[in-house]
Amino acid sequence: MPEEWRAQAEVFSEIFWVFLVIGTLVGVVVVGYTLYHAYRGRDTAAKADDGFEPPVLGELPTGQSGAKSRKLFVSFGISAVIVISLVAYSYFLLLYVEEGPTHDVEGDSAEQLEVQVVGVQFSWQFVYPNGVQTYDELRVPQGEVIRLTVTSNDVWHNFGIPELRVKADSIPGQEQETWFLADETGNYTANCYELCGQGHSDMVGEVIVMENEAFYEWYESQASENSSDDSGAGNSTSDGSEAGNSTSDNSTANASGGESTPEGTETGSTPGGESNGSNTTGRQPAVRPAEVAAV
Repeated sequence: MPEEWRAQAEVFSEIFWVFLVIGTLVGVVVVGYTLYHAYRGRDTAAKADDGFEPPVLGELPTGQSGAKSRKLFVSFGISAVIVISLVAYSYFLLLYVEEGPTHDVEGDSAEQLEVQVVGVQFSWQFVYPNGVQTYDELRVPQGEVIRLTVTSNDVWHNFGIPELRVKADSIPGQEQETWFLADETGNYTANCYELCGQGHSDMVGEVIVMENEAFYEWYESQASENSSDDSGAGNSTSDGSEAGNSTSDNSTANASGGESTPEGTETGSTPGGESNGSNTTGRQPAVRPAEVAAV
C-alpha cells in the first residue's frame, strides 16, 4: 500500500483535531482580549475624563481614526485568512475522501477490492468479484482499498460502518459508491441508518478485517467451493437430460411398429393382422412363414 494512501477515519480525525486546536486558540485570544479591555475600561470614580464622547441615541457612528481603526482592520484581516485557509484545507481533504486514492494506482487491481453491497429487509448481502456471496459478514484484507457499490432490492436503507467512517445510501435502482481502508485487523459493526421496517434494529452486519494471507486463502477457498457446487449442479442437469433423452427414444420406439426391443420382442401387427399399438414386454414364439400363409 502506498504511503500517501490514508484511511477515511484518519482524514476525519485530522480535520477534527485541526479545527479543535485552531478553534481553541482563537477562542482563548478573543476571550482574553475581551476580558483585558473589560478590566481596562472599567468604570472607576478616580478615572479622569479623557475626552471620550459616548454615542448619542439615533446618531450613526462616524468611526475612529488612528491606532484603533488599524486594530479593527487587522483583526478582520486575520479572521478572514484563518477562515479561508480552513475552508480550502477541508475542501481538499473531503475531495480526497469522496474520490478515494485512485490517481496513483490507475489500473492496479491488486491493491483494490470491489464488493457489491445489497440491502435486503433485514440483512446485508455482499457479492465479491469472483461470485462469492455472504450475508451479514464482510471479510476484507488489511491495508487495501475496499470499494463498495451500495444498492437495495426493496426499500431505502443506509449502509454505515461508524468506526471506519463509512456511510452510503442504499436505494433501489440506484448505486452509490464509497470506499474505506482498514489499517488494523479486527471486527467492526455495520449498521443500517435508515428506518426500513420493523426489523430495522436487527439489520446489523459484521466487518472482519483479516491479514492479507488469511483473507486471500479464505477468498480462494470460497471460490473453489462455488466452482465445485456449480460443476455438481451441471452434472446433475446433464444426467437428467440424458435420462430424458433415453425416455424419449424409448417412447419413440414404442410408438413405431415393427421394431424390436432389446430382448428381441416384436412390436406392431399381431398374427391376426390387427395393429397391436402397444409394446409387448414378454418374449413371443416365432411365427413361421407357412403359418402366416395359412392364415
